[in-house]
Amino acid sequence: MATGADQAVGFGLVGFSLLLFTYYTIWVIVLPFVDGDHVIHSYFLPREYSVILPGVAALILLLFVGTFIGVVTWKNRKPKKVD
Repeated sequence: MATGADQAVGFGLVGFSLLLFTYYTIWVIVLPFVDGDHVIHSYFLPREYSVILPGVAALILLLFVGTFIGVVTWKNRKPKKVD
């Protein structure tokens, strides 16, 4: 069973993910169909960042995953036997 703190962290992460997904969806899918001088455009970054930011995030994620795998394999290697 999860403790209250675990559930609070889980709900926080789910809420943050939902907020981020909603923001990105509106930014990428809805905003191109809204007039360029509408006030809603002031709440969003320029459209170029909609491709750059996820690309940078993916590169950082791959870097962390690769580093984690490298550290785990480095620690789990067995020393060679010397006869």
